Amino acid sequence: MNKVVAGPAEAVQDISDGATILLGGFGLCGIPENCIASLVKKGVKNLTCVSNNAGVDDFGIGLLLQQKQVKKMISSYVGENAEFERQLLSGELQVELIPQGTLATRCLAAGYGMPAIFTPAGVGTEVAAGKEVRTFNGKDYLLEYAFDADFAIVKAWKGDTMGNLIFHATARNFNPLMAMAGKITIAEVEELVPAGELDPDAIHTPGIYVQRIFQGTNYEKRIEQRTVTRR
Repeated sequence: MNKVVAGPAEAVQDISDGATILLGGFGLCGIPENCIASLVKKGVKNLTCVSNNAGVDDFGIGLLLQQKQVKKMISSYVGENAEFERQLLSGELQVELIPQGTLATRCLAAGYGMPAIFTPAGVGTEVAAGKEVRTFNGKDYLLEYAFDADFAIVKAWKGDTMGNLIFHATARNFNPLMAMAGKITIAEVEELVPAGELDPDAIHTPGIYVQRIFQGTNYEKRIEQRTVTRR
C-alpha cells in the first residue's frame, strides 16, 4: 500500500479543532517542522499537544502557542519557552507536567494496546494527586493511563512508501514511541525512497504503524542551547 501524500497540508487536512496530537522530537531535534507549520497555517484551535518539550518561542510547538492554538500541553520539559510560561501563569494554557519516563511509557502502552501502566515515578509527589496507588512487593506504584491520541506526528531521517521509518541519533528518543501510539500516524521524512530500499535490520518503526508519509523540505535543524568553547 502506497501511503505517500503530496505534502504537509494534505497530511494534516483532517486534524480538526479539539484534537489530541502526539508530537515527536527531543528538544528541537527531530521535530515535525513541516506539519507544525501547516497546522499553524490551517488555524486549527483548542489542541491538546503531547510532547517532551514545548519548543521555543519562535520554533516548533512554540509557533502553535504563539497563535493560541493549544488548549493543553502535556510535557516533561518546558523550560525554553517564554510564551509557554506567560500563558501558564496567566491561566490561558492548561498544563500537565509528567516525568519523562512516564511520558515515554504511556506512549509505549498505547502502542502495545495496553490501557494503563503502574510506575513508581511520582509516588509521594504532586504528580500522584488524585491517582490510584497500588502496592506490589512492598513498593508503591502509580496508575497512569495510556495516551488516547487522535494523531501522532513524527519526523524521521529516512522512510519508504510503505511507511517504514529510520530515525537518526537523538531523534529516536520519542519519535518511535509516538509513531506507535496514534490512531493515525503522520510521518515527514528527510528522504523518501521506494519500498524495499531500506535495510530491514535498520528500520526503527515498521510501516504498519504509519498511515501517511511525505518528504519534507527546508529543515532548519536549530540548536536549542548553543555552547561554544573559547580556545
